[in-house]
Amino acid sequence: MRDLTTPYNPRLHAFACVMVGATLLLICAGGHVKSNEAGLSVPDWPTTYGQNMFTFPPSKWTGGILWEHSHRLIASTVGLLTIALASVLWIYERRNWVRWLGIVALAAVILQGVLGGLTVIYKLPAPISVAHGCLAQLFFCTTIAIAVFTSKLWLNPAPIASQNGAGLRRLGIATIAIIFVQLILGAVMRHTESGLAVPDFPRAYGQWSPSLDPAALILYNSDRTVANLPPVSRDQIVYHLFHRAGAVFVTAIIAITGITTLSRFGRDPRLANPAIWMLTLTALQIMLGAATVLSRRTPIIATLHVAVGAMVLGFAVLLTLRAWRLLPAGNTESNTFLEPAAAVA
Repeated sequence: MRDLTTPYNPRLHAFACVMVGATLLLICAGGHVKSNEAGLSVPDWPTTYGQNMFTFPPSKWTGGILWEHSHRLIASTVGLLTIALASVLWIYERRNWVRWLGIVALAAVILQGVLGGLTVIYKLPAPISVAHGCLAQLFFCTTIAIAVFTSKLWLNPAPIASQNGAGLRRLGIATIAIIFVQLILGAVMRHTESGLAVPDFPRAYGQWSPSLDPAALILYNSDRTVANLPPVSRDQIVYHLFHRAGAVFVTAIIAITGITTLSRFGRDPRLANPAIWMLTLTALQIMLGAATVLSRRTPIIATLHVAVGAMVLGFAVLLTLRAWRLLPAGNTESNTFLEPAAAVA
Protein backbone atom coordinates (compact mmCIF):
# COMPACT_ATOMS: atom_id res chain seq x y z
CA MET A 1 0.00 0.00 0.00
CA ARG A 2 3.01 2.29 0.14
CA ASP A 3 2.87 5.16 -2.35
CA LEU A 4 6.37 5.05 -3.80
CA THR A 5 5.79 8.12 -5.97
CA THR A 6 5.15 10.48 -3.05
CA PRO A 7 7.80 10.68 -0.33
CA TYR A 8 6.75 11.85 3.11
CA ASN A 9 7.41 15.55 3.58
CA PRO A 10 7.31 16.39 7.32
CA ARG A 11 7.34 20.15 6.72
CA LEU A 12 4.40 19.95 4.34
CA HIS A 13 2.47 17.81 6.80
CA ALA A 14 3.30 20.18 9.65
CA PHE A 15 2.03 23.11 7.57
CA ALA A 16 -1.21 21.23 6.90
CA CYS A 17 -1.60 20.59 10.63
CA VAL A 18 -1.09 24.31 11.31
CA MET A 19 -3.92 24.97 8.84
CA VAL A 20 -6.18 22.65 10.82
CA GLY A 21 -5.43 24.53 14.04
CA ALA A 22 -5.87 27.94 12.41
CA THR A 23 -9.21 26.89 10.94
CA LEU A 24 -10.46 25.66 14.31
CA LEU A 25 -9.41 28.99 15.82
CA LEU A 26 -11.37 30.77 13.07
CA ILE A 27 -14.47 28.69 13.82
CA CYS A 28 -14.12 29.61 17.50
CA ALA A 29 -13.77 33.28 16.60
CA GLY A 30 -16.82 33.18 14.35
CA GLY A 31 -18.83 31.39 17.02
CA HIS A 32 -17.80 33.98 19.59
CA VAL A 33 -18.96 36.79 17.33
CA LYS A 34 -22.43 35.23 17.22
CA SER A 35 -22.39 34.34 20.92
CA ASN A 36 -21.78 38.02 21.70
CA GLU A 37 -24.20 39.22 18.97
CA ALA A 38 -21.34 41.27 17.54
CA GLY A 39 -21.91 40.53 13.86
CA LEU A 40 -22.73 44.12 12.94
CA SER A 41 -20.38 45.81 15.39
CA VAL A 42 -18.38 46.64 12.27
CA PRO A 43 -21.12 47.66 9.81
CA ASP A 44 -19.03 47.90 6.63
CA TRP A 45 -17.05 45.39 4.57
CA PRO A 46 -14.31 44.84 3.46
CA THR A 47 -13.24 47.99 5.30
CA THR A 48 -13.56 48.57 9.04
CA TYR A 49 -15.30 51.89 9.67
CA GLY A 50 -13.95 53.08 6.34
CA GLN A 51 -10.37 52.06 7.10
CA ASN A 52 -8.20 49.24 5.88
CA MET A 53 -8.80 46.42 8.35
CA PHE A 54 -5.07 45.82 8.75
CA THR A 55 -4.41 49.42 9.81
CA PHE A 56 -7.48 49.89 12.01
CA PRO A 57 -6.04 51.17 15.32
CA PRO A 58 -6.10 48.75 18.28
CA SER A 59 -7.28 51.58 20.52
CA LYS A 60 -10.68 51.26 18.84
CA TRP A 61 -10.97 47.51 19.40
CA THR A 62 -13.60 47.78 22.12
CA GLY A 63 -16.85 45.96 22.88
CA GLY A 64 -18.27 44.00 19.98
CA ILE A 65 -15.75 45.60 17.59
CA LEU A 66 -13.03 43.54 19.28
CA TRP A 67 -14.76 40.25 18.47
CA GLU A 68 -15.86 41.11 14.93
CA HIS A 69 -12.60 42.78 13.90
CA SER A 70 -10.52 39.96 15.39
CA HIS A 71 -12.65 37.48 13.48
CA ARG A 72 -11.92 39.30 10.23
CA LEU A 73 -8.18 39.39 10.91
CA ILE A 74 -8.08 35.68 11.74
CA ALA A 75 -10.12 34.94 8.61
CA SER A 76 -7.68 36.95 6.50
CA THR A 77 -4.75 35.05 8.04
CA VAL A 78 -6.42 31.72 7.28
CA GLY A 79 -7.01 32.92 3.72
CA LEU A 80 -3.33 33.77 3.27
CA LEU A 81 -2.29 30.43 4.78
CA THR A 82 -4.64 28.64 2.38
CA ILE A 83 -3.06 30.40 -0.59
CA ALA A 84 0.35 29.32 0.68
CA LEU A 85 -0.79 25.74 1.28
CA ALA A 86 -2.37 25.44 -2.17
CA SER A 87 0.82 26.82 -3.73
CA VAL A 88 3.10 24.48 -1.80
CA LEU A 89 0.94 21.49 -2.66
CA TRP A 90 0.98 22.44 -6.33
CA ILE A 91 4.78 22.71 -6.32
CA TYR A 92 5.83 19.78 -4.14
CA GLU A 93 2.93 17.31 -4.12
CA ARG A 94 3.12 14.61 -6.80
CA ARG A 95 -0.44 13.30 -6.47
CA ASN A 96 -2.69 15.36 -8.72
CA TRP A 97 -5.80 14.70 -6.64
CA VAL A 98 -4.11 16.11 -3.52
CA ARG A 99 -2.93 19.14 -5.49
CA TRP A 100 -6.47 19.78 -6.67
CA LEU A 101 -7.78 19.32 -3.14
CA GLY A 102 -5.60 22.28 -2.21
CA ILE A 103 -7.28 24.28 -4.99
CA VAL A 104 -10.69 23.20 -3.65
CA ALA A 105 -9.66 24.48 -0.21
CA LEU A 106 -8.61 27.78 -1.75
CA ALA A 107 -11.91 28.13 -3.63
CA ALA A 108 -13.79 27.34 -0.41
CA VAL A 109 -11.97 29.95 1.63
CA ILE A 110 -12.60 32.59 -1.05
CA LEU A 111 -16.31 31.73 -1.11
CA GLN A 112 -16.31 31.79 2.68
CA GLY A 113 -14.91 35.31 2.64
CA VAL A 114 -17.57 36.43 0.18
CA LEU A 115 -20.33 34.92 2.33
CA GLY A 116 -18.87 36.64 5.37
CA GLY A 117 -19.00 39.96 3.55
CA LEU A 118 -22.57 39.37 2.41
CA THR A 119 -23.70 38.68 5.95
CA VAL A 120 -22.57 42.19 6.87
CA ILE A 121 -23.80 43.94 3.72
CA TYR A 122 -27.27 42.39 3.99
CA LYS A 123 -27.47 42.75 7.78
CA LEU A 124 -27.10 39.12 8.89
CA PRO A 125 -29.76 37.31 6.82
CA ALA A 126 -30.25 33.83 8.29
CA PRO A 127 -29.78 31.84 5.02
CA ILE A 128 -26.42 33.47 4.25
CA SER A 129 -25.28 33.26 7.87
CA VAL A 130 -26.17 29.56 8.00
CA ALA A 131 -24.34 28.91 4.72
CA HIS A 132 -21.34 30.81 6.09
CA GLY A 133 -21.25 28.64 9.20
CA CYS A 134 -21.73 25.36 7.34
CA LEU A 135 -19.06 26.14 4.76
CA ALA A 136 -16.66 26.81 7.63
CA GLN A 137 -17.21 23.24 8.83
CA LEU A 138 -16.68 21.85 5.32
CA PHE A 139 -13.47 23.83 4.98
CA PHE A 140 -12.33 22.49 8.35
CA CYS A 141 -12.92 18.93 7.11
CA THR A 142 -10.95 19.71 3.97
CA THR A 143 -7.93 20.90 5.94
CA ILE A 144 -8.08 17.75 8.08
CA ALA A 145 -8.20 15.63 4.93
CA ILE A 146 -5.12 17.38 3.52
CA ALA A 147 -3.28 16.85 6.80
CA VAL A 148 -4.17 13.15 6.73
CA PHE A 149 -3.20 12.71 3.07
CA THR A 150 0.20 14.29 3.68
CA SER A 151 0.87 12.28 6.85
CA LYS A 152 3.38 9.47 7.23
CA LEU A 153 0.54 7.16 8.23
CA TRP A 154 -1.17 7.65 4.88
CA LEU A 155 1.96 7.50 2.73
CA ASN A 156 3.58 4.57 4.54
CA PRO A 157 0.72 2.63 6.12
CA ALA A 158 1.05 -0.60 8.05
CA PRO A 159 -2.35 -2.13 7.20
CA ILE A 160 -4.47 -3.85 9.82
CA ALA A 161 -5.36 -7.45 8.98
CA SER A 162 -9.15 -7.47 8.92
CA GLN A 163 -12.01 -8.56 6.73
CA ASN A 164 -14.44 -6.12 8.33
CA GLY A 165 -13.06 -2.83 7.07
CA ALA A 166 -16.02 -1.95 4.87
CA GLY A 167 -18.38 -1.96 7.83
CA LEU A 168 -16.33 0.57 9.76
CA ARG A 169 -15.92 2.67 6.63
CA ARG A 170 -19.69 2.83 6.19
CA LEU A 171 -20.19 3.64 9.85
CA GLY A 172 -17.64 6.42 9.60
CA ILE A 173 -19.33 7.97 6.57
CA ALA A 174 -22.75 7.74 8.26
CA THR A 175 -21.30 9.34 11.40
CA ILE A 176 -19.83 12.26 9.45
CA ALA A 177 -23.12 12.81 7.61
CA ILE A 178 -25.26 12.78 10.75
CA ILE A 179 -22.88 15.07 12.64
CA PHE A 180 -22.88 17.51 9.74
CA VAL A 181 -26.69 17.54 9.57
CA GLN A 182 -26.70 18.29 13.30
CA LEU A 183 -24.26 21.16 12.76
CA ILE A 184 -26.62 22.55 10.09
CA LEU A 185 -29.51 22.34 12.57
CA GLY A 186 -27.34 24.11 15.14
CA ALA A 187 -26.49 26.87 12.68
CA VAL A 188 -30.16 27.32 11.81
CA MET A 189 -31.03 27.48 15.49
CA ARG A 190 -28.34 30.04 16.27
CA HIS A 191 -29.01 32.30 13.30
CA THR A 192 -32.79 32.32 13.71
CA GLU A 193 -32.34 33.39 17.36
CA SER A 194 -33.77 30.07 18.55
CA GLY A 195 -31.05 29.17 21.03
CA LEU A 196 -33.27 30.00 23.99
CA ALA A 197 -36.59 29.28 22.28
CA VAL A 198 -36.85 26.51 24.91
CA PRO A 199 -35.37 27.90 28.14
CA ASP A 200 -35.37 24.72 30.24
CA PHE A 201 -33.51 21.42 29.97
CA PRO A 202 -33.88 18.45 29.61
CA ARG A 203 -37.62 19.11 29.34
CA ALA A 204 -39.21 21.74 27.12
CA TYR A 205 -41.52 24.09 29.00
CA GLY A 206 -41.82 21.42 31.66
CA GLN A 207 -42.88 18.75 29.15
CA TRP A 208 -41.16 15.98 27.23
CA SER A 209 -43.30 16.72 24.17
CA PRO A 210 -44.52 20.32 24.36
CA SER A 211 -47.68 21.45 22.63
CA LEU A 212 -47.21 23.98 19.84
CA ASP A 213 -50.79 25.16 19.40
CA PRO A 214 -51.56 28.91 19.59
CA ALA A 215 -52.88 28.71 23.16
CA ALA A 216 -49.70 27.00 24.35
CA LEU A 217 -47.54 29.61 22.60
CA ILE A 218 -49.41 32.38 24.40
CA LEU A 219 -48.76 30.63 27.71
CA TYR A 220 -45.08 30.06 26.90
CA ASN A 221 -44.56 33.70 25.95
CA SER A 222 -46.32 34.84 29.08
CA ASP A 223 -43.87 32.79 31.15
CA ARG A 224 -40.99 34.14 29.08
CA THR A 225 -42.02 37.72 29.81
CA VAL A 226 -41.88 36.97 33.52
CA ALA A 227 -38.44 35.41 33.02
CA ASN A 228 -37.28 38.50 31.07
CA LEU A 229 -36.91 36.56 27.82
CA PRO A 230 -38.08 37.80 24.40
CA PRO A 231 -41.17 36.17 22.84
CA VAL A 232 -40.69 33.28 20.43
CA SER A 233 -42.58 31.87 17.49
CA ARG A 234 -43.66 28.33 16.82
CA ASP A 235 -40.93 27.98 14.18
CA GLN A 236 -38.21 29.00 16.63
CA ILE A 237 -39.33 26.35 19.11
CA VAL A 238 -39.40 23.75 16.31
CA TYR A 239 -35.85 24.66 15.23
CA HIS A 240 -34.66 24.30 18.81
CA LEU A 241 -36.38 20.96 19.34
CA PHE A 242 -35.03 19.60 16.06
CA HIS A 243 -31.51 20.41 17.26
CA ARG A 244 -32.14 18.58 20.53
CA ALA A 245 -33.56 15.57 18.69
CA GLY A 246 -30.55 15.63 16.38
CA ALA A 247 -28.28 15.42 19.41
CA VAL A 248 -29.88 12.09 20.32
CA PHE A 249 -29.18 10.66 16.85
CA VAL A 250 -25.62 12.00 16.87
CA THR A 251 -24.92 10.51 20.29
CA ALA A 252 -26.29 7.15 19.17
CA ILE A 253 -24.27 6.92 15.94
CA ILE A 254 -21.09 8.08 17.64
CA ALA A 255 -21.58 5.54 20.42
CA ILE A 256 -22.04 2.77 17.85
CA THR A 257 -19.05 3.86 15.81
CA GLY A 258 -16.81 4.40 18.82
CA ILE A 259 -17.70 1.10 20.51
CA THR A 260 -17.34 -0.77 17.23
CA THR A 261 -13.89 0.71 16.66
CA LEU A 262 -12.68 -0.01 20.18
CA SER A 263 -14.11 -3.52 20.27
CA ARG A 264 -12.38 -4.47 17.02
CA PHE A 265 -9.27 -2.34 16.92
CA GLY A 266 -8.77 -1.11 20.47
CA ARG A 267 -5.18 -2.35 20.43
CA ASP A 268 -4.25 -0.08 17.53
CA PRO A 269 -3.94 3.57 18.63
CA ARG A 270 -4.25 4.80 15.05
CA LEU A 271 -7.95 3.97 15.16
CA ALA A 272 -8.54 3.76 18.91
CA ASN A 273 -7.30 7.26 19.72
CA PRO A 274 -9.63 9.21 17.39
CA ALA A 275 -12.52 6.99 18.54
CA ILE A 276 -11.78 7.77 22.20
CA TRP A 277 -11.50 11.49 21.46
CA MET A 278 -14.76 11.41 19.51
CA LEU A 279 -16.60 9.68 22.38
CA THR A 280 -15.10 11.93 25.06
CA LEU A 281 -15.84 15.15 23.20
CA THR A 282 -19.39 14.02 22.50
CA ALA A 283 -20.00 13.61 26.24
CA LEU A 284 -18.54 17.09 26.79
CA GLN A 285 -20.69 18.46 23.96
CA ILE A 286 -23.87 17.18 25.61
CA MET A 287 -22.94 18.93 28.84
CA LEU A 288 -22.09 22.15 27.00
CA GLY A 289 -25.42 22.04 25.16
CA ALA A 290 -27.29 21.77 28.44
CA ALA A 291 -25.14 24.47 30.02
CA THR A 292 -25.76 26.80 27.07
CA VAL A 293 -29.50 26.67 27.72
CA LEU A 294 -29.37 26.73 31.52
CA SER A 295 -26.87 29.62 31.56
CA ARG A 296 -29.03 31.55 29.06
CA ARG A 297 -26.40 31.38 26.37
CA THR A 298 -23.39 32.62 28.30
CA PRO A 299 -21.05 33.59 25.42
CA ILE A 300 -18.04 31.52 26.42
CA ILE A 301 -20.16 28.39 26.93
CA ALA A 302 -22.00 28.88 23.63
CA THR A 303 -18.68 29.35 21.83
CA LEU A 304 -17.21 26.23 23.39
CA HIS A 305 -20.31 24.34 22.25
CA VAL A 306 -19.59 25.41 18.66
CA ALA A 307 -15.89 24.60 18.94
CA VAL A 308 -16.39 21.14 20.46
CA GLY A 309 -19.00 20.34 17.81
CA ALA A 310 -16.42 21.08 15.13
CA MET A 311 -13.85 18.93 16.93
CA VAL A 312 -16.26 15.99 17.12
CA LEU A 313 -16.77 16.27 13.35
CA GLY A 314 -13.02 16.54 12.85
CA PHE A 315 -12.25 13.35 14.77
CA ALA A 316 -15.01 11.53 12.88
CA VAL A 317 -13.32 12.56 9.62
CA LEU A 318 -9.91 11.50 10.95
CA LEU A 319 -11.20 8.11 12.08
CA THR A 320 -12.98 7.46 8.79
CA LEU A 321 -10.01 8.40 6.63
CA ARG A 322 -7.66 6.24 8.70
CA ALA A 323 -10.09 3.33 8.51
CA TRP A 324 -10.22 3.80 4.75
CA ARG A 325 -6.44 3.65 4.49
CA LEU A 326 -5.65 0.98 7.06
CA LEU A 327 -8.51 -1.48 6.62
CA PRO A 328 -9.22 -3.49 3.49
CA ALA A 329 -12.84 -3.50 2.38
CA GLY A 330 -13.00 -7.30 2.62
CA ASN A 331 -15.21 -9.65 0.67
CA THR A 332 -16.35 -11.79 3.55
CA GLU A 333 -17.54 -9.15 5.93
CA SER A 334 -19.84 -10.32 8.69
CA ASN A 335 -23.33 -8.87 8.92
CA THR A 336 -22.77 -7.69 12.47
CA PHE A 337 -20.74 -4.66 13.46
CA LEU A 338 -19.73 -5.70 16.94
CA GLU A 339 -17.13 -8.46 16.71
CA PRO A 340 -13.91 -9.25 18.58
CA ALA A 341 -10.93 -7.08 17.73
CA ALA A 342 -8.99 -8.13 14.69
CA ALA A 343 -5.30 -8.83 14.93
CA VAL A 344 -3.08 -5.87 14.32
CA ALA A 345 -0.57 -6.30 11.55
